[in-house]
Amino acid sequence: MSELVTGEAVALELRPARLPSRALAVLLDLVAAVAVYVAVTIALVASTASLDEAAQTALSIASFVLVLVGGPIAVETLSHGRSLGKMACGLRVVRDDGGPIRFRHALVRGLIGVIEILMTFGVVACIASFVSARGRRLGDVFAGTLVVRERLPVTRSGFVPPPPPWLAGRFAELDLSAVPDGLWLAVRQYLTRMHQLDPQVGWSMAQRLASDLAGRTGAPVPHGVPAAAYLAAVVQERQVRETRRAFGSGPVAPAGSPGAPAARGGPGAASAASLPPVAPGAESSAFTPPVPPGTAPVASAPPAGPVQPPVEPSAPRSGGASEDARPERSGTGFVPPA
Repeated sequence: MSELVTGEAVALELRPARLPSRALAVLLDLVAAVAVYVAVTIALVASTASLDEAAQTALSIASFVLVLVGGPIAVETLSHGRSLGKMACGLRVVRDDGGPIRFRHALVRGLIGVIEILMTFGVVACIASFVSARGRRLGDVFAGTLVVRERLPVTRSGFVPPPPPWLAGRFAELDLSAVPDGLWLAVRQYLTRMHQLDPQVGWSMAQRLASDLAGRTGAPVPHGVPAAAYLAAVVQERQVRETRRAFGSGPVAPAGSPGAPAARGGPGAASAASLPPVAPGAESSAFTPPVPPGTAPVASAPPAGPVQPPVEPSAPRSGGASEDARPERSGTGFVPPA
C-alpha cells in the first residue's frame, strides 16, 4: 500500500500495480494495436496499389506511428488512464498526487514507451519496474505518473462484539451528541481487534478510550464495569438510536431535555454514572473484555431486577363488597399516583 499526499494535504492509500499485471496489460494492448495495424496496412495496400514505392513507404511509416504510438496515447488520454489491457486487468494510470492524467502525461509515457517497450522488447521496462519501489517504468518516472490497481479484493468488515446482557439498555440516558465521529471510529476499530492485541496494550487502550468517551458524554464510567464492556454497551446504544432514526421511530432526545422519555423507575431513577456496582461471582457472558496481566478476571453479575412495591389494601366499598372479592390480577409493579 502506497500513501500519497495530495495538494490539499489529503493522504491517499493506493495500491501500485506490479510487474505481472502490468506486463499482461501491455501484452493485451500490443495485441489489439497490432491487429488494428494489420487491418490498416491491408486497407492501405489495397487502396494505394497505383502509387509509387516511396509513397507507399511513407504511408506505411505514418500508419505505424499513428496506430502503435498515437493510438495508445489517444486512448489513455480519452479514458483517463484506462487502455484496453488496463481495463481488462483492473489497472489505471494516475498522477503522483492521485489525480487523472492528461494529454501531456500520456504523450510522455507513449514516446518513452516506444524506446523501452517496442525497441527493446520490454527489457528496459522490466528492469525499471524491478528497481522501482512502486513498480514504475521510465515513462512513469518522466511523466510523473503511477499505475495503480482499481479492483481490490473485498475484505470482511470487523465484527463488533455485543455487550454483556446485564449492560443492555443501561446507558439509554447518555447524551452522545458531543462524541465526534473520529472517536466512534477508534472505539469500533478497537472492539473489532481487541482479541488480537496484547492483553496489557488492549487493557490500557480500553481505559484511554473509555476515559475519552466518558469525558465527551459528561458521565463517568460506572464503578465495577470493565472499560471494554462499557465501550461495547455505549456503541450498541448508539446503534439502537441510529436504527430508530433510520426506520422512522423519531429521534431519541438526550436525557434531561424536554420531551425525553423518563428513566426507568420514575424521577428518582439513577443515571448511568450513578449505577450501583456490579457484584462479582455471577454468570458469565459471551463478551470477555481484556484484563491487565497478573490479575484474575472477575465475572460480573447482572443487577437485581426491579422490586415490586407493596400495594396497600384499599378500604371496602359500601354495600359490603371488598377489594378481596375481586378476581386476582397479575402484579405489574406500576402504582398509580394517589
